[in-house]
Amino acid sequence: MPPSADTSLDSPRAALTMERPPAPQYSPVSMTAQPHQSERPAARAVPADAGREKRRVALTSVAAAILLTGMKLVVGLLTGSLGLLAEAAHSGLDLVAALITYFAVRVSDRPADAEHPYGHGKVENVSALAETLLLLITCGWIISEGVERLFFKHVPVHATIAAFVVVLISIVIDVSRSRALYRVAKKHNSQALEADALHFSTDVWSSAVVFLGLAFVQFGALVGQVEFFERADAVAALIVALIVIVVSYKLGRRTIDVLLDRAPPGTAAAIEQAVRQVDGVLACRHLRVRQSGNQSFVDLTIGVRRGQSLEGSHAIGTQVEDRIKALYPHADVVVHIDPVAGGDETLSEQVRAIAGRCGQTVHHVCVTEQNGQLHVELHVEADETLDLQQAHQQADELEATVAAELPRVAKITTHIEPYRDRQEPLRDVTTSSAHLLDVVRRHVSRTPGIVDCHDVAVRRAGRDTFLSMHCTFAPGLSVRDVHDISNRLEQRLRQAIPHLARVTTHPEPMSEEPH
Repeated sequence: MPPSADTSLDSPRAALTMERPPAPQYSPVSMTAQPHQSERPAARAVPADAGREKRRVALTSVAAAILLTGMKLVVGLLTGSLGLLAEAAHSGLDLVAALITYFAVRVSDRPADAEHPYGHGKVENVSALAETLLLLITCGWIISEGVERLFFKHVPVHATIAAFVVVLISIVIDVSRSRALYRVAKKHNSQALEADALHFSTDVWSSAVVFLGLAFVQFGALVGQVEFFERADAVAALIVALIVIVVSYKLGRRTIDVLLDRAPPGTAAAIEQAVRQVDGVLACRHLRVRQSGNQSFVDLTIGVRRGQSLEGSHAIGTQVEDRIKALYPHADVVVHIDPVAGGDETLSEQVRAIAGRCGQTVHHVCVTEQNGQLHVELHVEADETLDLQQAHQQADELEATVAAELPRVAKITTHIEPYRDRQEPLRDVTTSSAHLLDVVRRHVSRTPGIVDCHDVAVRRAGRDTFLSMHCTFAPGLSVRDVHDISNRLEQRLRQAIPHLARVTTHPEPMSEEPH
């Protein structure tokens, strides 16, 4: 089969050339877009300033918990107030929780390693769960003691000034600590610090309830009904326990959701809506979101037009990642890309996509209609070292695949062209090829539509000759006209020059300044 020049303008190339364009270097099935690097990035380490701020606020919470626990315990034992003792127990657990939070923050800030590729963020979630269990154990003791004092035994309560002072100091410290913890927790998206802030905020309400119980005891002393109003202290302790149970339940549920990789409500829907708004995304599926400490991990698959280049697909994946990070700045995003058929895909594009999936390069795909039937003609590029039977078998396999996937095509005709799948060293022999240059100029002058020929270069590899030149074409010609004229010139040159392996013709419009 005679070789034919690849002078088509099927692809947007500046030069009309026989040289085979480089094949796309990606799998026809799927790709994974990873902007700026080839492998999945490890979970990001917490910045040094953020880590120091988190540890500092956690350490001050430890100090505050030590102070509050000591004051409440001493005054509670001196006054016999179950409300204060309950508060002391609550603050004691806050101390344990604050210590757990401090060490959890230190560990969770460590960068990812070989054994923990997703980082150490879930240490914060585990610490929050441990705090919840401690709170529930304390509530059990408070409820048991409160029921005993209400119905089965009498314990005198002394509402002293020291008790009121301790409660007021506790409220002031709890308010300041909870605000500081919430601020840093929100800033760095730390669940451990948020859990600690929740502890201190519940202390504010529980301390207020204890203060009210002590006030009832003092009122009972004034009206002579001390034993009756002393029960208000036990009621206050039970109310504190109920508050802590409710808060613990909410915190524990959130913590377990994170440990079980439950996606935050509404997150997946928001991400999918943002992804579908990116130009070039035809589908969004297999979306998975999980939380680990202060970082979210998002994995998803997007569909792009299957004729899209690797660079174009990568750019779409980068836009998807940027759009997700605009919603969730701490997210670690992995975008998997699948080529899919677009709804407006032409028959020619479908044939090219099928050929690319089969590992073959085609050009000059021509679709015609004859008597109501579709006919497809295309050029298939085959390795020049193959014999005709092997190349013909490859063409037959491609024809069969196209016929199976596009049943509306009645007939498929393939033209086999050679290409070199290797890089050869070429010798520039232009200066010693005066005879060939004369042949080129003579045939150019006899070709209608070509005004001028310049920058002619002759190279050789073995006995093969490679010819390239720039040609100026007459004004008013279309791209199709230029392509046909270049083809006619090449056929004449092949007849005149032996062993002419490749002709590259670069077309130029006619300018005012002659070359």
